[in-house]
Amino acid sequence: MKNTKLVSVILLTFFVISFISNIIGPIIPDLIRTFHLSLTLVSLLPFAFFIAYGFTSIPAGILLETFHEKKVMMMAFGLATLGSLLIVLSPHYLTALLSLFMIGSGMAMLQVVINPLLRTAGGEENYANYSVWAQLIFGFASFLSPLVYQFFIGIHLPWLSLYILFIGISVIMMLITQSTHFPQVKLSEEEKPGAIAIHLELFKNKQVILYFIAMLCYVGTEQGIATWISQFLQTYHGLNPQTDGANTIAYYWGLMTTGGILGIVLLKLLDSRIILVAFTFLAMISLAFGLYGNADAALIAFPLVGFFASVMYPIIFSLALNSVTEHHGSFAGIIVTGIVGGAIFPFIVGGIGDIFGLKTGMSILFLSMSYIFSIGFWAKPLVSNKRIFD
Repeated sequence: MKNTKLVSVILLTFFVISFISNIIGPIIPDLIRTFHLSLTLVSLLPFAFFIAYGFTSIPAGILLETFHEKKVMMMAFGLATLGSLLIVLSPHYLTALLSLFMIGSGMAMLQVVINPLLRTAGGEENYANYSVWAQLIFGFASFLSPLVYQFFIGIHLPWLSLYILFIGISVIMMLITQSTHFPQVKLSEEEKPGAIAIHLELFKNKQVILYFIAMLCYVGTEQGIATWISQFLQTYHGLNPQTDGANTIAYYWGLMTTGGILGIVLLKLLDSRIILVAFTFLAMISLAFGLYGNADAALIAFPLVGFFASVMYPIIFSLALNSVTEHHGSFAGIIVTGIVGGAIFPFIVGGIGDIFGLKTGMSILFLSMSYIFSIGFWAKPLVSNKRIFD
């Protein structure tokens, strides 16, 4: 039976996760200027945020078994509140690292809770529909986040004021969560994490390793571009990171959402592997224009990378799960852990950027995109995506 209020709270939570998570890219130039950082040191800030997913996801699942959904969500928003408060009260580099790790941990906890909760609250028969809406809302928040930053700067508020906003948002979400009735959630077999022995067994499967690397590469590419766009435009084209940079990042996320809608249509017509190969190739071409073209080309090309990257996550995930016959819940958990790629790749880009220049650093993303491109040739799913004309 559908619980409309809870569904609304879950969709709002998707918005909040994305809104908070994707503010790091636009403020990178501010962080460099405020804390006097090298590219390597500033890259440790998004690293701290995304590495939290690797540390927190499994413990969050254990907490969920003990305390259930409402309490874990309250803990998550509480952690995000404390993390935001920390950086506001003590705006220093080391406290910023701890702050972003705390906020990232809160967002990881929320991710563990809300997908199974959405299935229960909205009814299994509506789960696919609500999942699409959740992704669209997630994308819209990614688009909106840099624009809110731009608005704050436009009215002469410092970048730290965003974290005051996050405190307010997190507190409001705690109040909303507390006042909402939560049903008992029974995890399906697909959603249950397996024992350690099952995970070890899965890691002996070559397909599991290949798709884990694929998710590392995807999230690494997505965040490697989003994190460094603004700084790149400032360094190589002299563009204002608070206007041109923020707008370009917003369009990057906005076109990623738009591309996702097109992807849904194309998956009804074509094999997912063909779509993945074509879109990844076009994403690589767009990245080349963004990195090696002039300023006008970069302003168009970087958002186009987002458009063509839009199909990568759902196709990689579906190909992965359709490539094994059992333990899908544990496999899904392993794949989701690949989100730590969002920590690793921006850090590598920054490290190389300090030595050889940011353009060279961002060029390593061609390697991760090449791996994603290759999936279309070696993937052998047991079940292919269902198409209209099959």
